[in-house]
Amino acid sequence: MSIFIGDETTTEDKLSFVDKLKGYVDLTRAHFAIVWPLLFCAGAMLAFREYSDFSWLRILHVAGIGFFGFEAGMVLNDILDREIDNIEPDDTMTKYWRPFKKRPIPEGIVSINEAIILFCVFIGITITLIAFLPFPNLLYVYGIMIYAYLVESFYNIKKRNQKFPFAQILGRTDLAIFPVAGFLCYGELNLVIVGFIAFLYPWALAHLAANDIIDIENDKAKNLKTITVLYGENGTISWIFAMSVLHGITTIVFLILGQLGYIALIGFSVGFLVVISANILLCVKKTSKARLFALPMYHGSLFIYIISMIIDSVILPSSALIPI
Repeated sequence: MSIFIGDETTTEDKLSFVDKLKGYVDLTRAHFAIVWPLLFCAGAMLAFREYSDFSWLRILHVAGIGFFGFEAGMVLNDILDREIDNIEPDDTMTKYWRPFKKRPIPEGIVSINEAIILFCVFIGITITLIAFLPFPNLLYVYGIMIYAYLVESFYNIKKRNQKFPFAQILGRTDLAIFPVAGFLCYGELNLVIVGFIAFLYPWALAHLAANDIIDIENDKAKNLKTITVLYGENGTISWIFAMSVLHGITTIVFLILGQLGYIALIGFSVGFLVVISANILLCVKKTSKARLFALPMYHGSLFIYIISMIIDSVILPSSALIPI
């Protein structure tokens, strides 16, 4: 008997425990899980540096919020796309994003009811962890959490019917404000937030368009109005290049507003070179499988940014680029 929506599969009862476990790993994209709490903690480390509130217990607390909050978003994405995820003439992106190369809900590995329960569990844990933050910081983080899930839902629904990429432009603000929520766990409202959003938002738009150009066959089959479907491959390349240039400019703004040090300057320079290299690869290669190598380059650039911010925050003020 269905609890929420109805039994949509008949194969799940025949699956072994290992198969179910693999399905949950694919549902949550668990092999990328370390990135999200690190990104969240990068924001928190900037706050700890500025307000001298660091402790290992607090950083574990913040990491838990980032992990469960982002994983809830991953599950929500699959819940919203469950009716179209079985349309897949090209499995290139599934093989990249899903370690066991399955889309668990449409393939009947994880039922829609189970996915909804998991989403609620993750949300419940996140809400509980946020409740232990100081006041008024917990209100800031709750507000960002609600906004992020709303725009994620808007993105998944609006991309099915649009003539202008409103879904992408608004939807990617969720990633841009994700580390800001980490900052606001213990930080205050200030210009660091502006710099953080300005820095990450163009990167998020470039990354999403790179994802779209690789997944173009599936998006056409699903009748999704992604950047590539709306503007073609050449238009998408131009979009990615423009967002990457803007990202380079706003990176400088963030370095100044965040009063980051030489470690961050070096790390951000290396990360931006990786972004440029990904742009070149997307221009040169013409197939989805060849262009797929650009995605780990984008993710690698983000990882470099994150680690350099964390290290820079740990060793400041001795490495300060701008006196604090």
